[in-house]
Amino acid sequence: MSVAQKEPTLTIDQRKADHIRINLEEDVQFPTLSTGLEHYRLVHQALPEIDLADVDLSVQVFGRCVKAPILVSSMTGGTAQAQLINRNLAEAAQVRGLAMGLGSQRAGLEQSEVAATFRVRDLAPDILLLANLGAVQLNYGYGVDECRRSVEMIEADGLILHLNPLQEVLQPEGDSRWRGLLQRIEQVCRSLPVPVVAKEVGWGISAQTARRLFDAGIRAIDVAGAGGTSWSQVEMHRAPTLRLRRLAAAFADWGIPTAESLQTVCRVRDEMGLTEVPIFASGGIRSGQDIAKCVALGADLVGLASPFLKRAVESAQAVADEMEMLEAELRIAAFCSGAADVAGLRAPGVLQHRPVH
Repeated sequence: MSVAQKEPTLTIDQRKADHIRINLEEDVQFPTLSTGLEHYRLVHQALPEIDLADVDLSVQVFGRCVKAPILVSSMTGGTAQAQLINRNLAEAAQVRGLAMGLGSQRAGLEQSEVAATFRVRDLAPDILLLANLGAVQLNYGYGVDECRRSVEMIEADGLILHLNPLQEVLQPEGDSRWRGLLQRIEQVCRSLPVPVVAKEVGWGISAQTARRLFDAGIRAIDVAGAGGTSWSQVEMHRAPTLRLRRLAAAFADWGIPTAESLQTVCRVRDEMGLTEVPIFASGGIRSGQDIAKCVALGADLVGLASPFLKRAVESAQAVADEMEMLEAELRIAAFCSGAADVAGLRAPGVLQHRPVH
């Protein structure tokens, strides 16, 4: 049972509504820990020897073409507001040709009336779309069938199993039985007809965890490192007791920074001879230059949540405008680095490490 086993609890939809509200209204960034991307810079080329129009940053992931290496990271679902947010995100992703992950679909499995809050394929027939469940639910009665139903619910191209042990133990209703979970993840990877992605939610993936996940058959990892939204801070704002607030506050700067986790997971993948397995980077990505740096460090897709969430409560057009700005900054960063494509961004000398004091 959770460290918070005797605390009052909320329903799934109440919890999701809380998460949206807190992310929009409160400061939930890491207090001091950063993504680590500020330690890198793209080297400016005054003579790039390419035209801006030559820059093509499209990538192929799980059989879908993504026009720029940008992923709308998993955010929400299960409430009326979440439905509006998801549909605005999906409509914009279709217009821009980008990828999208849905929020955890547990609510949709357990309450059939809210499944519609996740369904966006009618608005986005062509995008790379990823379903999502909490991996720990496999220790609480979920199995291959629930994973398959999540994929079918939204006609997804793959399934994200998210890993959030710290968040779970800081929630009054959290799930803290994680023993034996890897074997159940392996069973899902073997049985599901679509690729399975493992994703942290903002504290990063270590070398040991990456190795275990790859051995289990995971087909992509989203490192979701520290330095952006701190979900311990989110849980602190919604904690019903002083005890839980103190516990959450104690972990405000916990985690592996995004840049560090990304390089670690890429190294493990390459050492294991799995170079065709894509790696996603997320966690504190806020600009086109951040995206370019992550691609240069090895990411195939780069996920953002917070910048899109703030636009998604407005309209699909507001989201599409934000995407266009990010793409433009990314293209200019590649152009001024002399890189015409993703491979060009990863060429030696494009990215420079610079210690920050």
